[in-house]
Amino acid sequence: MKTSEIREMTINEIEERLDAEKQDLVRTNLNHHISPLENPMKIREIRRNIARMLTILRQKQLNDKN
Repeated sequence: MKTSEIREMTINEIEERLDAEKQDLVRTNLNHHISPLENPMKIREIRRNIARMLTILRQKQLNDKN
């Protein structure tokens, strides 16, 4: 997910998507431990998406307070 796509979302949408991404990360990690994934870079991609969302969410929250 691109940063520009995340910036267009509302705070509530980001929080919902963040929960879904975290669940996806847990599921992907579990599957990878049971049997190796074809593309293990997917785990890194999910973690980075989560980090992007958390960063933009924090920025939006700080801008709303000001």
